[in-house]
Amino acid sequence: MKDHAMLDDIDRGLVHALHLDGRAPFSRIGAVLGVSTQTVARRYRRLCAEASLRVVGLADPGRAGRIQWLLRLTAGPHAAQDLAHALARRADTSWVRLASGGTEILAVVRTPADASDGHALLLHDIPRTAGITAVSAHCLLHTYLGGPTAWGGRAGALSERQERQLVAESGESTEARPLTDADRTLLDALQHDGRASHAELAAATGWSPATVARRLAELRSSGALFFDVDMDDTLLGATAQALLWMSVVPAHLDTVARALAGHDELAFVAATTGPTNLVAQALCPDPAALHDYLTRRLGSLEAIRAVESAPVLRTIKAAGPLRPTAPTVRGASPNRRATR
Repeated sequence: MKDHAMLDDIDRGLVHALHLDGRAPFSRIGAVLGVSTQTVARRYRRLCAEASLRVVGLADPGRAGRIQWLLRLTAGPHAAQDLAHALARRADTSWVRLASGGTEILAVVRTPADASDGHALLLHDIPRTAGITAVSAHCLLHTYLGGPTAWGGRAGALSERQERQLVAESGESTEARPLTDADRTLLDALQHDGRASHAELAAATGWSPATVARRLAELRSSGALFFDVDMDDTLLGATAQALLWMSVVPAHLDTVARALAGHDELAFVAATTGPTNLVAQALCPDPAALHDYLTRRLGSLEAIRAVESAPVLRTIKAAGPLRPTAPTVRGASPNRRATR
């Protein structure tokens, strides 16, 4: 799977379906796509092996009592690589990337909202690390695009009728209950494998499979738990990726952010603290397309006073934890367990 053209309509439909329901049985996905259960299972295993695909279950940060920070670090090329891998190995980080010629590290860091020592990474660990020439931390105040919302490049394969057919079995929304220690154990297991079976999750939590199924349904319907898909987006044609740091007139920040959340070129949009107050991730087919987006579509929004772009060279860690057998997201070992 060296070229994104090798992802055919069935592959793309499967990726879209997993974004809508990461635990959907292969039989239901097959019915939606018009193929057999065995075909879906085979395609899933191939995508896991060759496109680093993995379904991960993630807790809503606010419901889990976490504050998210976007960390920007600048260092020499060799120090930057070592630091990026060290950050990726931490349990409190996600989306660790090398950018700007390999001298900048970008990472999302989660800290407890109510713990006095919750900012240890930001206040103590990073300043003591050798080779760093600049540090800035931007608190994510509000996410407009990202999290449960898939990038348009992953979510354009199914029709509205197919989407309705796939999620038709979802239950009604329920009120969120506070997370317990057992819930956190469940969420940790899902973060490693969002398609782990009820029996595997029961073994991890000490609950019965029936209790696991019931609590999963409650967490999902309340919005406390959602599912994301880790995969190599270059196979979907996103060969030019960049983080965009924008300064927006405060009175127009919400309007601009909502407009950007509707742009197919963007996978993430959030308001932040710091000298720039809006950040976005752009995924485009090539540098020319990125240039066209920056100058035409983004440039037409007059409330954006300045834009800084940081090209992303490599993703070291995506939404889920590092796989034990691989130091990076690309080329990781396949996730073979699946909910049937």
